Amino acid sequence: MRIIVCVLGLVLLWPAQALAGSGRDYARQRAELIQEIEEEVRLTSESIGRDQFDPRVLQAMAAVERHRFVPRKHRDQAYENRPLPIGFGQTISQPYIVALMTDLLDPVPGDTVLEVGTGSGYQAAVLARLVKKVVTIEIIPDLARQARDRFQRLGLEKIKAVTGDGYFGYPEAAPYEAIVVTAAGDHIPPPLIEQLKPGGRMILPVGGPFSVQQLTLVSKAGDGTVRTEHLLPVRFVPLTGGH
Repeated sequence: MRIIVCVLGLVLLWPAQALAGSGRDYARQRAELIQEIEEEVRLTSESIGRDQFDPRVLQAMAAVERHRFVPRKHRDQAYENRPLPIGFGQTISQPYIVALMTDLLDPVPGDTVLEVGTGSGYQAAVLARLVKKVVTIEIIPDLARQARDRFQRLGLEKIKAVTGDGYFGYPEAAPYEAIVVTAAGDHIPPPLIEQLKPGGRMILPVGGPFSVQQLTLVSKAGDGTVRTEHLLPVRFVPLTGGH
């Protein structure tokens, strides 16, 4: 495929890939992605219990440049509403799911949020636009290092990135007003429930890698009572670690 481009009256033939790589309008693509997310919210409203997301969440999604969180070879797909591989058998989540999980946490500016499964750092970057502090933990050392470098390069000072087994959370900064888990396990990790502040919310996929996973909302009441609600079927990479 070749694209005809007219420059100063001259007709040039440029390969489509070269043109896309140098002059892509990322802002326009992000705006189109937000419209797609809004439509998907309406289509799934019965399952998720809402027909629109908080405007602050959509503003954060529109502001974070997803192409900076995907491998260079996938940048032409960065604003497609689907997961993409990031290496080490891991993926960057579908933008709709990132927006949904963020919205379900009901984040407010004073919150400290724990993320289990840093991956590329995209989810943490979205949360950092909405809360006071994000602690994100990644079990794969190379991914954790890449994410830390990326956060530093992008000036994301609200994010503390650590390497470790997220099943056990990060008690040093607990309790958390909200917790998001971006990998699936067959049960809700008890340490994460312990580190969730009374009145807090946790969103995570629950299910085995070869079974149906359910996006699950966990609410912890002021007296410590825990309530869970299954929202919709999803597919995430498995939660790994010594547990």
